[in-house]
Amino acid sequence: MLTNELLGRRAREAQDRAVRGAGALGMADSPPGATRRRGRGRRRRVGAAPSSAFRLPALGVTFLFLLLQRPPAVQSSKRFSGIANPNHNDLKIVGSTTFPVKIYVKVNHNSPRILCVTNRLRNSELIDPVFQWHGPGGDLVAENSSVKITPTGTLIFRHFKYDMSGIYTCSLVFRPTAEQAEKNYLLKYVIYAYSDPNFYYEFTARYHAAPCNSIYNISFEKKLLQILSKLVSELSCEVTLLKAECHHVKMQKAGLQNEIFFTFTVSSLDTEKTNNPCQQKSCDTAKRLKKAKDLIERFFNQQVEVLGKRSEPLPEIYYIEGTLQMVWVNRCYPGYGINALIHPDCPDCCVVCSPGSYNPHDGVHCLQCNHTLIYGAAKC
Repeated sequence: MLTNELLGRRAREAQDRAVRGAGALGMADSPPGATRRRGRGRRRRVGAAPSSAFRLPALGVTFLFLLLQRPPAVQSSKRFSGIANPNHNDLKIVGSTTFPVKIYVKVNHNSPRILCVTNRLRNSELIDPVFQWHGPGGDLVAENSSVKITPTGTLIFRHFKYDMSGIYTCSLVFRPTAEQAEKNYLLKYVIYAYSDPNFYYEFTARYHAAPCNSIYNISFEKKLLQILSKLVSELSCEVTLLKAECHHVKMQKAGLQNEIFFTFTVSSLDTEKTNNPCQQKSCDTAKRLKKAKDLIERFFNQQVEVLGKRSEPLPEIYYIEGTLQMVWVNRCYPGYGINALIHPDCPDCCVVCSPGSYNPHDGVHCLQCNHTLIYGAAKC
């Protein structure tokens, strides 16, 4: 994994190349008789026919081909719910005899210190205390590779996995004083694995286009996708074209013009769709995606700047200023979901699906399924 300094330097190099590529756009020939206008108003004069140079996609394939000849080079939560933070392993959580205590543990992290006492007993003197922990798989031993139980009954999980989620109980037997009879407490905890949402960006943009039945629009779409993909590839990100539709648009005080409506996503390549999402520090998906987003926004902004400096008429296919829009979309790994009503202490977490529910894809909801009896089900 590249360092952040190297990642940033190569991102800047890619931005500079995108600028130079956008500059090449401004040198493309324009059809005779085309008029120049800014913003959403840019279009050819109604009735003006493109020159022979624009029988090829002038701004489209020609410009994008130039960029493809010199592809940009880019080298490359803490949330422990509302209860604990994965960096605070000294956090202590007490139990209750009246209701189960919900605990959220980030996947592949250690849990907080889970005490086998109530808040009232925490600072009390206990004579001859006996602690016995019980989990989904039966009684817990004092120590193994994934669980540690201290002599005072504190439970600690190491490198928590999704299949360790479930109901845990601790039986506490003690004497308040040496003369008093034994007292018994049964404390219940529900422990959930969770991960941060695996988000992606969804972009929409519009281009002035050739006639909707023109093959040049199709060629342009392919080249644009190639350019965007190369722009973010070395950030271990990918661009996916969801939709490219050509429409006739009636402009104010003008005739019809052809426009291509693009919808595409930018996501991380290393987010494996499994129940064990990458949680290492090197898997900094958010930073890489932000760099990819910035590169794409700069790429479109440079097209506007170059077109604004042209003295020649505009080409037939060009980006329409102000139409680039972006939204942040959350998604969870299969077997996880977001539900602020069920998990108010971890409202933005992708929490492992409970028995009776499942998530088969990378959506954000656990769906009902009466056949699932495990935590983290990815199929019904």
